[in-house]
Amino acid sequence: MKGPALLCFALLSFGSVTGQVSYTIPEEMTKGSLVGNIAQDLGLQIKRLISGKARIYTRDSDQYVELNRERGVLLVKERIDREALCRRTTPCALHFQIILENPMEFYTVTVQITDINDNAPTFEKTEMEFKISESAVTGAKFVLKRAVDVDVGTNDLQRYELKPTDNFALKMHNNADGNKNVEMVLQKPLDREKQEQISLVLTAVDGGEPQMSGTMQILITVLDANDNAPVFTQQTYKATVTENSPKGTVVATVTASDADQGSNSKVTYSITNTLDNIRDVFKINQENGEVTLIGNIDFEESRNFQINLLASDDGGLTDSSRVIVDVFDVNDNKPEISIMTKATVISEDAKLNTVVMMINIEDKDSGENGKVYCSVSENIPFMLKKSTNTFYNLITDSDLDREISSNFNITVTCSDEGVPSLSSSVTLTLQISDVNDNAPVFERSSYEAYIVENNTPGLSIFTVKATDADWNQNARVSYILEDSSVNGVPVSSYVSVSADSGVIHAVRSFDYEQIKDFHFRVKAQDGGSPPLSSNVTVKIMIQDQNDNPPQVLYPVQTGGSLVAEMVPRSADVGYLVTKVVAVDVDSGQNAWLSYKLQKATDRALFEVGLQNGEIRTIRQVTDKDAVKQRLTVIVEDNGQPSRSATVIVNVAVADSFPEVLSEFTELTHEKEYNDNLTFYLVLALAVVSFLFITCLVVIISVKIYRWRQSRILYHSSLPVIPYYPPRYSDTLGTGTLPHVYNYEVCRTTDSRKSDCKFGRAGSQNVLIMDPSSTGTMQRIQSEKSILDEPDSPLEVSYKSGFTAC
Repeated sequence: MKGPALLCFALLSFGSVTGQVSYTIPEEMTKGSLVGNIAQDLGLQIKRLISGKARIYTRDSDQYVELNRERGVLLVKERIDREALCRRTTPCALHFQIILENPMEFYTVTVQITDINDNAPTFEKTEMEFKISESAVTGAKFVLKRAVDVDVGTNDLQRYELKPTDNFALKMHNNADGNKNVEMVLQKPLDREKQEQISLVLTAVDGGEPQMSGTMQILITVLDANDNAPVFTQQTYKATVTENSPKGTVVATVTASDADQGSNSKVTYSITNTLDNIRDVFKINQENGEVTLIGNIDFEESRNFQINLLASDDGGLTDSSRVIVDVFDVNDNKPEISIMTKATVISEDAKLNTVVMMINIEDKDSGENGKVYCSVSENIPFMLKKSTNTFYNLITDSDLDREISSNFNITVTCSDEGVPSLSSSVTLTLQISDVNDNAPVFERSSYEAYIVENNTPGLSIFTVKATDADWNQNARVSYILEDSSVNGVPVSSYVSVSADSGVIHAVRSFDYEQIKDFHFRVKAQDGGSPPLSSNVTVKIMIQDQNDNPPQVLYPVQTGGSLVAEMVPRSADVGYLVTKVVAVDVDSGQNAWLSYKLQKATDRALFEVGLQNGEIRTIRQVTDKDAVKQRLTVIVEDNGQPSRSATVIVNVAVADSFPEVLSEFTELTHEKEYNDNLTFYLVLALAVVSFLFITCLVVIISVKIYRWRQSRILYHSSLPVIPYYPPRYSDTLGTGTLPHVYNYEVCRTTDSRKSDCKFGRAGSQNVLIMDPSSTGTMQRIQSEKSILDEPDSPLEVSYKSGFTAC
């Protein structure tokens, strides 16, 4: 028979669902009997019970109720004996939980077991003997042993009946604990001479349907006069004892006195309890009334005891009393932790309040000793949340990051509030699975690399490195060169990047004079889905090599004209004669120029500034110094190895132009003579060489002709055209002069002539001699430069022959 069911639900914030339902069934139901339709009462569908793998969770090893998931009902699994299950405890109930998974849910079920009248009242013994003095006064009481009925409620013992009732009547007392004491009261004095033995029948009747009873025979032996019964000093004694007290502990001492003398005053003490196991736990000294502990006391099983005592004298007179023993609890039980369900792996992107584990806590102690507080390890992203008094859920309370912690050993510790406190713990090992939530990170925010110009294509320049904090495929980094251009040219024609190693290679050979630096971006991309990436800027700096010699800009070296610097004979020491101006298109120390005087007509007269190229006098000019002075200056850069250029500077030591005119004219004629002589020698050598080569070619041709005539099958008349590589001219770049020097170069390829016009700052005198002119002119800074006139006779013309490719 199914009783009323109460169903309640509570929805918790962390996602698990709890509810409670109650049923009432009678004991002794047959196996397979219906307890209740749990699916209907909980509002669940049958398929939810099946998919959630619904099961019953109980802390006890015995399971009296089973769940039929296919029908959604609770059935009796084993015969339920209320008396064996709960003894006299009321109400008697079974408590268990129904657990579902995916998502996790649990419901509390209470099945109350009602009593049926299946036990008759029974007496411990079938007979009880009394020895009663004939002098016993009317109203004397004789305590009878109670009957025991293990049923409860109306099915318990209700009344006693005594037959016959000639001398005795029954009197019942209701105790505070609900038990009934029965006494036999003498209503009519006894007369041993008339009746020495009296036989009575005591019947115990319960209130069940149908009614059941038990009987005990009372045999009374009438003794000779003993007219005083023992009397206890107290009707109720109270004592206390601590659980787990050692055996032999004296709980209480009771005292009864008898006013008779002799053997009639000797009192004997005994325990009259027949219910429960009082006589297995306590004993009383028959002579002195000490109540002693002989068994183990467990507060969790019994919190108090009632010991019924009987004091008897030898005349059969008795008195009754009782000892109420209260048991004090000690903290002797650790909290018990039961894992209902748990997870072993959780994703690092799990939402907050995700349930990881469900546990059930129980402490059998009471009061402060039974109050339990649970906690988890510190500095972890998890917390315990109480769902009911004894159930906890372990949930996430902050974001997870596998890159910080890939697994957790979560220890749940439960401690009671006893003194000393007892605790127990359980550890859950939880793995954090990875998601692609970290982009690759370069070791630097930007990179700078250096490469020396004129490098070999394919040379490894630099390596970029990026790391990804994720795991496995999510941490596999590939390197990609982003599309961009350098001076309008795709960057891929300059460099390449290895996808696996991040090594940057040069695709071409670089020229510092064309490009000094360039930059591009490299992307690092992981192998996740979707992939994550990051960029970094790489700047390549081209380092200069000393691959360009210095270029002399002034004085200009011509083939047909002579340029001479005028130095008056009155010049003092340190007089600035002229300044050699040179540039180097290289950079850094490769462009640091130094000037040295290599040769001079009179080395004791002039010096050259090492850094600035200024030619100055180092002594006073005298009349003995030659008019014509020829200086050879070498210009060197600071590269390794060093490169150099040489310039010849002509100096005229005179106070006026007519004084040196004849000297430079002879020099010009002499130079023309020497040039003519050189020309004739070169021409003669060329003619001799031509004749030798012509003879050699004729001899070889004759031999080849004869050899060809000897071969009939092979005839060929193809002409042999020799190939001569074209000549080319390499024009170097020009550098930058100080602002006081200006130069201009003009070149025409069709006429194979180059005209060079130059101007020089300062107030020095410059002597320019032309072979076609015998005149000289002097230029002063304040006047308009005669060199700027297009038809000036001072214009220097020189031929520069080259063959265009």
